[in-house]
Amino acid sequence: MTTQPGANEPWKITLGELDEKMGVKIVEESVQRVVATMPVEGNRQSFGLLHGGASLAVGEAVGSWAAVKHASTLGKTAVGVDVSATHHKSAREGLVTITATPIHLGGTVTTHEVVISNAAGERLCTLRITNLLLDRKG
Repeated sequence: MTTQPGANEPWKITLGELDEKMGVKIVEESVQRVVATMPVEGNRQSFGLLHGGASLAVGEAVGSWAAVKHASTLGKTAVGVDVSATHHKSAREGLVTITATPIHLGGTVTTHEVVISNAAGERLCTLRITNLLLDRKG
């Protein structure tokens, strides 16, 4: 992840290659909340359900973006050190919404809850991600 120029300005989210391939779109971005969407189509496993690995990949991305948004206001960046997920329900079609909110915003470590929900607002997956904040180089 790269940071924008300017001391302690919030980082602006940029999609990576995998995010683009998965069809991720940013809906909202702030230190307190990052929201994105992703289509189920193109992200299914062999049985026609949203792939658990796709949920983990998008959840980790959104949670990491949220951590970097916070870190950038401190002149730092963030790297993931732990992620875990619980799958509650499956999806076969439609758009899922991914929402990251902070549990802890520290100067060294952040922890975010990331919820993936369907169009009806039902929780499909819950992730928890912890990121280590590091000084930016250069």
